[in-house]
Amino acid sequence: MLFAGLGKTFIVAPHVLPMKRADIAIIGGSGVYESELLENAEMIEMDTPYGKPSAPIEVGTFMGKRVAFLSRHGPGHRNTAHVVNYRANVWALKELGVERIIAVGAVGSLKEGYRPGDLCFPDQFIDFTKNRVYTFRDSGTDGHISMADPFCPYLRGLLSESAAKLGIPAHETGTYICIEGPRFSTRAESRMFRQFADIIGMTLVPEVTLARELGMCYASVAMITDYDVWADKPVSLEEVLETMNRNVGKVRRLISEVIPLISEERDGCPCRGA
Repeated sequence: MLFAGLGKTFIVAPHVLPMKRADIAIIGGSGVYESELLENAEMIEMDTPYGKPSAPIEVGTFMGKRVAFLSRHGPGHRNTAHVVNYRANVWALKELGVERIIAVGAVGSLKEGYRPGDLCFPDQFIDFTKNRVYTFRDSGTDGHISMADPFCPYLRGLLSESAAKLGIPAHETGTYICIEGPRFSTRAESRMFRQFADIIGMTLVPEVTLARELGMCYASVAMITDYDVWADKPVSLEEVLETMNRNVGKVRRLISEVIPLISEERDGCPCRGA
């Protein structure tokens, strides 16, 4: 069923789509609510067994690749991290045929060397969330998955190489600690976290684990906006927003560079067999 809105064509999709619509997905986080990349885009209003995703999914073409874009927090950042319907979001992308996800999100820094304005492509995470649904397996059947290396090495490699080529300050490794939110850490918590992690955010989990359950490649582009409260470096909201705006420009340049490089083949990638 079709309907018009926001100057684009919307499609209401059933639970199982009859054809492959996209190979690659970009999940936009804080500050990244529109792709601004896709040509011949259509907005697809999805429904899933887990409810509706955060927003209609924009599907279009970028340099010959079929790409889907989903705003994690929805229009106007209406869903804070602790209430995002992660299962619906990831399931909907899988229904569209997506096999690879590049997920963008804002984070704080727990280390001096991870500076505001830098990007990070984490290779590990620590889950410190408390009240989320972490799996699609509601029936209780066995479904253990390997999360020893939770991020796609192929996608992370492309991101790191492309960032270096573009001269974008980025860290090719890092441990991301994910907290529940919506509150920020206490100083004591922040000092504890920095013993084990490099960056801190609220949206990685369970997004990354759900993608792994469905055999999808997943890589995170973490935009560092500020030092967390462990540091005696108070920053204003204006400074955080200015840094975020600069990071958004870097991320768009990076994604524009990476997407055309992504191979259609997944031979040798460990993600789908986890």
